[in-house]
Amino acid sequence: MGTAYRVYRVDYLTKMKIPLGTVTERRSKQRGAESHFGLMKLARQMFATSPEDQVRIVVEEEPVA
Repeated sequence: MGTAYRVYRVDYLTKMKIPLGTVTERRSKQRGAESHFGLMKLARQMFATSPEDQVRIVVEEEPVA
């Protein structure tokens, strides 16, 4: 169907990434560098529990098999 990207919550005190889930890319073409912000915004809406938590949500650009 599409490419899945891993979503993590970064704990900046311990420098660890905590896996939360995946976001699926449905576009048939590759995203440009500026277009990755849309994918990040979607991940933050889905996985952030508070406004402060949105800053800690990151998306790995490496596709998940």
